[in-house]
Amino acid sequence: GRALLILLLSATVSLLGGLIFGYELGIISGALLQLQIDFHLSCFKQEVLVSALLIGALLASLVGGILIDHHGRRRAILVSSLVLLVGSLILTLARSFIGLVIGRMTVGFAISVSSMACCIYVSEMVAAHQRGLLVSLYEAGITVGILLSYALNYIFADVDEGWRYMFGLAIAPTAMQFLSILFLPVNPVKLSSWDSDCQKGLIQLQNTEDRESAKQEPYKEKHYSFLDLFRTRDNMRRRTLVGLGLVLFQQFTGQPNVLGYASKIFHSVGFQSNSSAILASVGLGVIKVVATLIAMAFADKAGRRVLLMAGCVVMAISVATIGLTSCIAPLAMARDCKAAADPNASHSLTQHPLMPVSSQPAVSPILPALGAGKSQAGPGFAATRSLTKAFASTQSREVVPDSSLTQKRVLIGQAKEETVGSTGPPFGGAPWAEHTVLNWITLLSMMAFVSAFSIGFGPMTWLVLSEIYPAGIRGRAFAFCNSFNWAANLLISLSFLDLIDAIGFSGMFLLYGLMGVMAVIFIYLFVPETKGQSLEEIDQQFSRKR
Repeated sequence: GRALLILLLSATVSLLGGLIFGYELGIISGALLQLQIDFHLSCFKQEVLVSALLIGALLASLVGGILIDHHGRRRAILVSSLVLLVGSLILTLARSFIGLVIGRMTVGFAISVSSMACCIYVSEMVAAHQRGLLVSLYEAGITVGILLSYALNYIFADVDEGWRYMFGLAIAPTAMQFLSILFLPVNPVKLSSWDSDCQKGLIQLQNTEDRESAKQEPYKEKHYSFLDLFRTRDNMRRRTLVGLGLVLFQQFTGQPNVLGYASKIFHSVGFQSNSSAILASVGLGVIKVVATLIAMAFADKAGRRVLLMAGCVVMAISVATIGLTSCIAPLAMARDCKAAADPNASHSLTQHPLMPVSSQPAVSPILPALGAGKSQAGPGFAATRSLTKAFASTQSREVVPDSSLTQKRVLIGQAKEETVGSTGPPFGGAPWAEHTVLNWITLLSMMAFVSAFSIGFGPMTWLVLSEIYPAGIRGRAFAFCNSFNWAANLLISLSFLDLIDAIGFSGMFLLYGLMGVMAVIFIYLFVPETKGQSLEEIDQQFSRKR
């Protein structure tokens, strides 16, 4: 009974950790629409607010590893839950822009530490044959959290100061996670040897052979310094290569940006501007949830390596297809900012005289809310735990109020058109209207891409990272790779439009396809299969290889 209870509580912690992460990433898109009115936010301020979460997360990935290794995984999750409660309260009660930024940074810090600690804690807590399922549950939590945030954006869109409720509701799952972890034991790994675990009843989760071999050969925890990650000791350098390779390829295959164009692709198939926004966020979100559930089911059967390679192959084919179809039927690019209150942004985007935001003929704010979230990053970009949201608004940098540049890009921001009440159909005379078949191919490729990501790179990267390092340095190693993940995400998202200017939209997607092929080769050569092995066996397997 005790083993089952530990299993259920571990699953709860994993799921809630992911849910909170996804929720915090997704909720800002709807909240921004109200915040820009309540606090008169310029484009730049909106970007700062969205990026604050990322800055907090980056800071956490620099110091979080030390906290996780030196104070234990369980304590790290408890602390991150408390910090998250504080951050959510600051946001809910915020009276100024600075308060909002501090709140978002605090939340970013907390969810970043929690994401690392949850994956490591759960991977150490459960038996080898259940590890894939339970660690992937975190990923499933993220996708559900994002969908939940879109639903609440929708519900609170017309409520006065609805953003306070949006931010405040994160308190409930955080409190539940805090309570769940109180009932869980400290990590098996933190105790001196496996024998003491057997007495504590933790090893009931492993099967009997595990127990026998563990008794014969007590597992000695070694101590590592951070620099050991780059040395040949216990083959650590190779492990670091595997970890960094996975997180960088996860970003460089273009996941954050492909999703940013979801609503345009839906629109080109013929869905109206409003419904395309909803479909792109909710539809792709549902696809991600389903695909992540499939990954959970197969992680321990097919294995990590197989899912990663299969996912990469499908991703490479689908982005290359989008690249080729967009050669023939080009999609329009947008570099727009949704702060109608900001004169710089408005003069180049609209011919309307500036009027106070509140008096603008806004169509129900619900749809732009979904549109904003989606055009900014698609529903599950977060499966990469990526804060693309931050950058979608950076995709709309109004660093370029320069009118010649603005004319070069066809400016299409759904929310913009709705708030400004544009005349005529938004995509009137669009050059791609006649390529119906190609548009459907693009749309199907998009769906294939999203599913492949959620089966392969989405969950498996974090699962493999939580397995390949020795216990003594697992937290710091995970955090080190995680910081590269956030940084790569920032780089990809910020350089997207400049790269399109340089090599064109289709060139960009073909480049992502090439990265996908390179990722397949990398996984084939360097990533070992870890399914069904205990963490100690994985450690020994790496140590033996040279």
